[in-house]
Amino acid sequence: MSAPSAPPKVPSSSIPRPTAPSPGRRRAVDWRIRFVALSLIWGFSFLLIKVGTHGYAPFQVTFGRLLFGTAVLAVAIAVRRERLPRSGRTWGHLFVAAFLLNALPFSLFAYAELTIPSTLAGICNATSPLWGMALSLVALSEDRPTRRRVAGLGLGFIGVLTVLGAWQGFSGLDFGGTAMALLASLSYPIGWIYVRRTLAGTGSSALAMTGSQLFLGTLQLAVVTPVFTSLPQRFPLLPTLSVIALGALGTGLALLIQYGLVQEVGPTTAQMVTYFIPVIATAAGVAVLGEQLNWNTPVGALVVLAGAALTQSRPRPSTGPARIPGRRPFSRS
Repeated sequence: MSAPSAPPKVPSSSIPRPTAPSPGRRRAVDWRIRFVALSLIWGFSFLLIKVGTHGYAPFQVTFGRLLFGTAVLAVAIAVRRERLPRSGRTWGHLFVAAFLLNALPFSLFAYAELTIPSTLAGICNATSPLWGMALSLVALSEDRPTRRRVAGLGLGFIGVLTVLGAWQGFSGLDFGGTAMALLASLSYPIGWIYVRRTLAGTGSSALAMTGSQLFLGTLQLAVVTPVFTSLPQRFPLLPTLSVIALGALGTGLALLIQYGLVQEVGPTTAQMVTYFIPVIATAAGVAVLGEQLNWNTPVGALVVLAGAALTQSRPRPSTGPARIPGRRPFSRS
């Protein structure tokens, strides 16, 4: 919800409820400025991945991203004196969540960008709400389909086919790289559903849970990376700075900004940043990296975003008679 990939999800019960800041605790930076900053940070993450893979293997890029992201959150946890989870069962579920929400999708995007443009990777990331909608219909009984959300699902996948140029037989695209980017976007809602089923109501804060999750993801990559890669012979400046920025800014700082926005303006407004990420990723790839952009890419991306927005829409509250506590409604739209 990475992504940056989309951000890692946490149980909704552990996210602090939005409250109006008191005059003595008013934020130093307006939430709109932080919203724009978060959009830019996550939008540029795909460019940073691409630059990072110019000097390092994909697993090394992911390991550095998780390492520096964990370091930022560790400092924040220490400053705020947050208590880490104590239950072994919780840590076990966090280990699985770290794989599904961090280690796997981050690695897949890094491998994908060896052969596909960062612009395409950013647009593939925007399909996460579509995958989430499709999976929730099967895995979450409380998420019943509505006509609007089903229409959004169909519209979104038409947009994906437009981006990929299906009428041309997907010519000019690397199938393996594109498949990995789409699989990475699919991994996020799978991980979110797992978290929702296993980690709701743990009592730990969102910051402590996510910091612990990133730490476990770092351990996973610390084991995997030496097996599949060799130590770098040199540390080129731009790829090294890109990996550091990807972790410290695109993962660590971005999550801190996100949690602040959720607390101040609520999750619905904070999640709107998702719809700006592919736009910024596309602009960055074209302007900075000189990536080519055909007409179907931005058009398809807009269709994907329109479909994703529809899948996230909720029915308006009923203005009819109030429900009697304990009674189930006869129907649910």
